[in-house]
Amino acid sequence: MVCGGFGCSKNALVTLNCLYIIVSFILIGVGAYAKAAAVIVSLSVVGGIIASGVFLLFFSIIGLFGAIRHHQVILFFYMIILFILFLFQFSFGVVCLAVNKNQQIDLMRKAWMTSSNYTKSSFQEQLDCCGFEDPNLNSSAPLGHPTCSKLPCCSDSKDSCCTSDMTVTLTATQCSCQPCLQKANEAITTAFGWSGSLGLIFSFTEILGVWLAFRYRHLRDPRANPDAFL
Repeated sequence: MVCGGFGCSKNALVTLNCLYIIVSFILIGVGAYAKAAAVIVSLSVVGGIIASGVFLLFFSIIGLFGAIRHHQVILFFYMIILFILFLFQFSFGVVCLAVNKNQQIDLMRKAWMTSSNYTKSSFQEQLDCCGFEDPNLNSSAPLGHPTCSKLPCCSDSKDSCCTSDMTVTLTATQCSCQPCLQKANEAITTAFGWSGSLGLIFSFTEILGVWLAFRYRHLRDPRANPDAFL
């Protein structure tokens, strides 16, 4: 039987949905690990990752059921939802790859300004850095930060950024700790690149799923009555 036949189309669609199920478990596992290990301090980000995995798992099971049973209604809605996901995923990948370094820094700066001192402190501890761009700003400044005195980079330092409680802005002096922007910039750029590339690659598997579902939906089941068009 050629690959365009009923059996091959069915097996291809089942395999694709099994791949989606594996990806969904990976997303759920990554989100759970990030929450347990405090790799990502934002609960909304962790919740978004886990929610995406749960939705993909539910959607994949529905698609798998539709493919196995050759269910016309399920396959129709499967195509519609998968095409919408393709549009979002493709747009997300293009945007991530199109963001330049200055735009990334601007996004990071806005995220820092809207973060709580707890989030900033956790981020500083993870990267062993002090402040976003200027370690001498006080905690009440828009780009200010909480104290850095407990960081490893401040353990043997007498610099003012390490000894102050950061309730006032210090005079511009050298700090033994690097700014967080300097340490996170390369990692953020890499993350944007990987996210965009994976988003585009995954989006093409979704448009492949739309094509397979459309083709499979309009094929006759050879085991059924040849006069019936299912």
